[in-house]
Amino acid sequence: MIKRVYRLKSPRDFRQAYQKGKSVVNPYLVLYYRKNMRKQYRIGISVSKKVGKAVARNRIKRKLREICRLNENVFPAGYDLIFVARAKTKDASYQKLEKNLLSLVQKIGTV
Repeated sequence: MIKRVYRLKSPRDFRQAYQKGKSVVNPYLVLYYRKNMRKQYRIGISVSKKVGKAVARNRIKRKLREICRLNENVFPAGYDLIFVARAKTKDASYQKLEKNLLSLVQKIGTV
């Protein structure tokens, strides 16, 4: 589980990241990122109903949260990061998701 201080929860924060932030894309995920005023990163995960039913969406969210927990040292400090799962994510393995998530984080670097 991602620690509470590293979670992005409020709809206002999500909206600001979508509207004022930048994004990078790959076939499985979209990463929206925006500089925040804190010294640590915050992560949000969004999975649309287009991806599948509740069971499939929750499974994807669990996988993404676990990947984030195990790789917390790669996230740049001071950024809000929102990972949005695309439809292809439903059939992806854990390893493929991890590889794609980490490649998105590397794309933004420390901007």
